[in-house]
Amino acid sequence: MIRKQWYLSGFVAFTCLASTAAVSGPIENYSPVTAQRLENPEPSNWMLYRRTYDGHGYSPLDQINTSNVKNLTPVWTFATGVIEGHEAPPIVNNGVMFVATPMGQVIALNAKTGDEYWRYKRQLPDDLFQLHPTSRGVGLWEDKLYLATTDDHVVALDAKTGKVVWDTKVQDYKKGQYMTLMPLIVDGKVIVGGSGGEFGVRGYVAAYDAKDGKELWRTFTIPGEGEPGHDTWQGDDWKNGGGSAWMTGNYDKETKTIYWGVGNAAPWPGDSHPGDNLYTSSVLALDPNTGKIKTHHQYHQNDSWDWDEVEAPMLIDLQRDGRNIKSLVHPGRDAIFWVLERTPTKINYVAGWPFVSTDVWKGIEPETGKPIVDPAHKPVLGKRVEFCPSLWGGKDWPSAAYSQKTGLVYVPANENFCGGFTGEKVALKPGELWLGTKPEDIGLKAKPGADHFGELQAWDPATGKKVWQHNFPKSQLFGSVTATAGDLVFAGGTNDRNFRAFNAKTGELLWEQKTNSGIMGMPVSYEIDGTQYIAIQSGWGVDAQRIQDALVTNNIGIEANVPQGGVIWVFALKK
Repeated sequence: MIRKQWYLSGFVAFTCLASTAAVSGPIENYSPVTAQRLENPEPSNWMLYRRTYDGHGYSPLDQINTSNVKNLTPVWTFATGVIEGHEAPPIVNNGVMFVATPMGQVIALNAKTGDEYWRYKRQLPDDLFQLHPTSRGVGLWEDKLYLATTDDHVVALDAKTGKVVWDTKVQDYKKGQYMTLMPLIVDGKVIVGGSGGEFGVRGYVAAYDAKDGKELWRTFTIPGEGEPGHDTWQGDDWKNGGGSAWMTGNYDKETKTIYWGVGNAAPWPGDSHPGDNLYTSSVLALDPNTGKIKTHHQYHQNDSWDWDEVEAPMLIDLQRDGRNIKSLVHPGRDAIFWVLERTPTKINYVAGWPFVSTDVWKGIEPETGKPIVDPAHKPVLGKRVEFCPSLWGGKDWPSAAYSQKTGLVYVPANENFCGGFTGEKVALKPGELWLGTKPEDIGLKAKPGADHFGELQAWDPATGKKVWQHNFPKSQLFGSVTATAGDLVFAGGTNDRNFRAFNAKTGELLWEQKTNSGIMGMPVSYEIDGTQYIAIQSGWGVDAQRIQDALVTNNIGIEANVPQGGVIWVFALKK
């Protein structure tokens, strides 16, 4: 049983910080970021959330490889000075590193030495609270940085000095609306999505002019009256139906289409909002110029399990069943590994299979790609229902990776976790949790006889075959993974504080390094003066901490004291 204290552990009373940029001085030689550089990034840089618009999370650098990764060693570290979950990738542009942290900070560093250029500290309201006090990074465009804040603003900073250029309010944090994502920058548009579905808000994706912060368009993820898909809701359920767009989308530069993941419906029990509930638990194909929804695919209808599908699918060109497929690949929180086909006007279902065990789905309709639900494991009002996997799903927001060398997708998965809750009809109060169950009623448990929990999996999306798997007996796996041309996969995500490198072809563990805290953030790779570096933020918190407290420690009895506190770690080969 989960105590209310645990579930509310993400609520943070923030100290009032002045919105300032200070410290060592401006960056003298900054390289402006253009559309051409984002569309075809230099191998030495990491300027987008997953390095490239297709979302692969893959570095073409190979100086560090399977033969020498054992010689990887720390070359510098930098303490951020704050606690909670550090989830942002270090963003690197020609020798300059930008790191976003909890509590509204952006730190500019020399990526070779770790020396600080400047630090921006946002003044956050004293009454700010939310379940996920974190940030997943800054977007780059020309000579500016763009930060989406937890008090629901988009802020443009001068990349050389950290000074505020403009600051635009997006929505009202007092109603539970906030942002955690790294903005996606496409042709001078700063594109963001809102968080806060657990507060009964209506999700959206919105674009702002990079020059002045003017809103250009806003597309709600739940259609209003007269819009396509509105008939999948009953009454006024759509007005507070969730559908948060928590994470950064991916972009098809050839067709000029953004693919954005959308979260679950609110509140959790499906019979409190009857219908398929478009476009929750879906991927949207959006026109970046207008925000118009071109098409969509709903991964599962009438979500009742808190299974957000907010990680955007990877854009991968596959040879499958004798034909070329421009695919969308998404290992889902709903425990299904989805392979879809993207076309200019439609998203087609290609294949789907469970990558962890689940009792929720009886199968998938082959023509539509619609999962077939087992009603015995679908939460409803007034009754306790158990289901596998747990509410954190087969894979939560931490990102999978795709290697262009091996053709494999690497999935940070969690197996043998189950859960359940009793659905409860609760009146909506703006700014208060609206889950459809009591936080203390949320149950988590391990499957009887479970011998491990976290799994790093390697799948061939062209065949649907699992190639290898590495198990973690005493820990969840809650961290993004990154692949490199050195045939390596880098991953943190465990309660032992280790950062690891695996052989991308075989799954063999080749190297590990203990860090200050647990790692939730995304590994990145970059190069300066002929030296390849691997960088990561270590800083445990948010959902990784909640899983540890509620399940791994309290329910299973595996003790792991994972200290909080953020540190940037940068590694290179011993010279």
